[in-house]
Amino acid sequence: MSENTAHPIATVPAIELVALSKRFGTGSAAVDNIQLRIPPSSYCCLLGPSGCGKSTTLRMIAGHETVSSGDILLENRNITDLPAAERGTAMMFQSFALFPHLSALDNVAFSLRMKGVARAERESRAMALLERVAMGALAQRKPGELSGGQQQRVALARALITEPRVLLLDEPLSALDPFLRIRMRAELRRWQKELGLTFIHVTHSQEEAMALADLMVVMNHGRIEQVGTPHQIYNDPISEFTARFMGGHNVIETPTGLIGVRTDHVRVRPDADTGASDTGALRAVVSDVEYQGTYVLLGLQTPGVAADAHAEAPWSAMVPESVFLARPYQLGEPVWLDWDPAQARPLKA
Repeated sequence: MSENTAHPIATVPAIELVALSKRFGTGSAAVDNIQLRIPPSSYCCLLGPSGCGKSTTLRMIAGHETVSSGDILLENRNITDLPAAERGTAMMFQSFALFPHLSALDNVAFSLRMKGVARAERESRAMALLERVAMGALAQRKPGELSGGQQQRVALARALITEPRVLLLDEPLSALDPFLRIRMRAELRRWQKELGLTFIHVTHSQEEAMALADLMVVMNHGRIEQVGTPHQIYNDPISEFTARFMGGHNVIETPTGLIGVRTDHVRVRPDADTGASDTGALRAVVSDVEYQGTYVLLGLQTPGVAADAHAEAPWSAMVPESVFLARPYQLGEPVWLDWDPAQARPLKA
C-alpha cells in the first residue's frame, strides 16, 4: 500500500483490513493481501475498474463474502468470522433492494420486525429516520410510486435503522440519471457529516469518488494501487495505472523514465511560434477538438514518443475557452507542446 495517506491515521481506525485476501476456486486472487486503515467518521471510496476487487472487499467487510485469509477489524474488534447482522455494519445496495409490496415505512422497519421489536416502537423509529431523510410525507408509498432519488433515501433509512457504526455503499448512484446522481452524491456527503458515521463507498466513477471522498483507495487487480485524498491522488499519482485511470494526465516515456503531466499543464503553441523549437518543445498535430464550455480539450498526436510499439502516442491538452477563441486550432494543424518540468510527476510503470 502507498504511504501517500490522506491524513494522520486515527489511533483506532473505524475499519482495518489486515493482509486481507479472497480467492475463488484455484484462480488468481480477487483480493490479494491488502492492508488498509480507514479513519472513523470519514468518507472512504474504493475506486477502480471492473474486476479490481473493490466490491469483493466491500462484501467481505459486510459479511456477505467469506474471507480466504487475513482479518477485518471494526474499532479494534475482530469481525472477520461474525455473521453480517452482528458486525456493526450495514449495506446499501446498488439496486436499493426494497420490497416492492411494502410501504416505505414498512421497508425501513423490516429488520426490526425480524428482530421481534414491537410494532409501535419499530414504526416510530422508522418514521424518525424517514423524517431525517425528508421522506416522512411519503412513508405510506410503495417503491414503485417513488422516484429513484426517493427510493435511495428509503434505502438509506433502512440501512440506518440498525444503528451501524459503518455504512457500506455498493455503487449506490449508478442506477440514477446523471442529474440526479450529482444531486444525490451531495446528499450522501451531507448525511455522512450529519450522522458522523464512517461511509465506505464502492464506485468505478473517478468524478464520484473525487466529489465524495475524504480518503480514496485506488485498486487494480485485487491490490491497492494508491491511497490518499482526492487532491493527492489527482495531483500526485504514483503509478502509470493511477495516472491513466484517474484521467486528466499525459503519461510520457522520457530518457530518464516515465512521467505524468496533467492535461491543463500542457502548453500548446502555434507552429509558427518562433523560437519554440529552442525550448525543448515537442512537435505535434491536432487530432481532436472538443468544446467543454470553460475549456477546449485538444487531442494531439506526437510522433516518436510512444511508450509502446505504436507509431504515435495520444496526448491531451486543456486550452481555456478565451485562449482558444482568440486563437482557434484546427484538425490536422501542426503545433508545439511543452510543460513546466516542475509540474511533471515521476510514475512507476
